[in-house]
Amino acid sequence: MSSSRLRKVVFPVAGLGTRFLPATKVVAKEMLPVLDRPLIQYAVDEAVDAGADTLIFVTNRYKHAIADYFDKAYELEAKLAQSGKDELLALVQGTLPRNVRCVFVTQPEALGLGHAVLCARPVVGDEPFGVVLADDLIWNRGAGALRQMAEVAAREDAGVLAVEEVPREQTHKYGIVDAEPLSERAARVRLVVEKPKPEVAPSNLAIVGRYVLPGRIFELLERTRPGAGGEIQLTDAIEALLQERPVLAYRFEGRRFDCGNKLGLVQATLHMALEDPQIAAATRAFVDTL
Repeated sequence: MSSSRLRKVVFPVAGLGTRFLPATKVVAKEMLPVLDRPLIQYAVDEAVDAGADTLIFVTNRYKHAIADYFDKAYELEAKLAQSGKDELLALVQGTLPRNVRCVFVTQPEALGLGHAVLCARPVVGDEPFGVVLADDLIWNRGAGALRQMAEVAAREDAGVLAVEEVPREQTHKYGIVDAEPLSERAARVRLVVEKPKPEVAPSNLAIVGRYVLPGRIFELLERTRPGAGGEIQLTDAIEALLQERPVLAYRFEGRRFDCGNKLGLVQATLHMALEDPQIAAATRAFVDTL
């Protein structure tokens, strides 16, 4: 892991988004908007910021909206050009830089995050890569969370997991790490436990939706036996990786919004509205009336 630039980033997007039914009956969860941009756009921008030029979307056979979103919209672009709506045309054409390509891989069955990542192996190969869960929107004024992690991974020659403290009563929702502090933001992981009950959790330091991993993780995922629900857990493969090389827990700079639930999506939308100079004042005035 000698370069801070991550060429390839994996986006597991095969989930059904049941928390947002009935909307997700026809709209992919990752296409839910935060203001005028879908969640997947924020995730892709973060990957591009980290240096990625190959984006691998692990999807299911029914979800076509993400591919359509990043595809060229010939009729729309022609109409905008003819109407002289250059700013809107630039927005439509700017969803993806010209040097970045999208690759779509089908996950035949919903067999867990580890299985979804494993589906990307033919595209990633043996090189280090990133994993971004789009429903964790991480906002920062400076470098994105994934770029921060890539730089740490290159400097320390290690895998890196994004972490943040969660209320102890919520440890059963996350992979939880036990880690030895190395600096203000980084700690060496000693143990990873998937969704432990609060009374047995080794800490309240939770893994959230960003990973920088070596290609070796694919071989370990191949050996990982399915756990509860028949799913292959990425945390189990990371636990095996710990026996071979260092893995760091990294407290990223930025604020995370859990857009996998309704409250998180509302919070992210309000936050982004207050960051938008065109509507910030009106948004704040409206919130003050509630």
